Amino acid sequence: MRTLKYGLVAAGLLSLVACTQSPTGRSQLQLFSSNEIAQLGAQSYSALKEQEKVSNDPALNRYVQCITDDLIAALPAPWAQQQWQVTVFDSEAVNAFALPGGNIGVYTGLIEVAENPAQLAAVIGHEIGHVIAQHSNERMSNQFAAGLGMQLGGLLIGQEMESEEAALVMGALGVGVQLGYLLPYSRIHESESDELGLGYMAAAGYDPREAAELWRNMAQQGGPTPPEFLSTHPSPQTRIEKLEELAVDAMQTYQQAPKANCRL
Repeated sequence: MRTLKYGLVAAGLLSLVACTQSPTGRSQLQLFSSNEIAQLGAQSYSALKEQEKVSNDPALNRYVQCITDDLIAALPAPWAQQQWQVTVFDSEAVNAFALPGGNIGVYTGLIEVAENPAQLAAVIGHEIGHVIAQHSNERMSNQFAAGLGMQLGGLLIGQEMESEEAALVMGALGVGVQLGYLLPYSRIHESESDELGLGYMAAAGYDPREAAELWRNMAQQGGPTPPEFLSTHPSPQTRIEKLEELAVDAMQTYQQAPKANCRL
């Protein structure tokens, strides 16, 4: 029991020391350094480029690079000054990503679904938002903290219950951690990146109203989705409604920004 108490105190102190704020003012737990996360991002990026087919289409690469350059120029410091690398992957996957360290990947399947440059800018801006908000660090930190809690809970349960009963309780505790802690944070990350990305695209001269249109297209591409409380993403309708709401406020920024002129 003494070990458990010390562990809980240590975890609590660690959480206080590592508490930061996201760009939207939300409290975050970050237990890892930016350099550590950037190194992991670079390793993942290198592995993906070896595993996936890279597109050599010059028109597609210019198009994606043009949109990305516009978005980067509109980012806050120091992100606008950071070196970002962009790779177009020749794949039917409707996907894109941005990794810590300034690495961006866009799949040709997404370019086909995005009906115009603004819709593609919405996705790239969203993915950049994950990096700027340091969601990878927060996600790993949350998982580490949850794992620590599970281990400490196991010590307590093992001391007070028979083995079979303890296994059942630990199984239920695992489901509770997944549904009540890890997944909701993922939905928060997605919603926060939507908000950040929409602001970036508007500042870069892309119509923010196209973000909701893009997700309508995405929803039509997907099949049946799980209930929102079991998903790491907001439901398509929830996401679309929030993007429409955010676009109203972002229109003033868009109207004052130089209009983007990237074309495929």
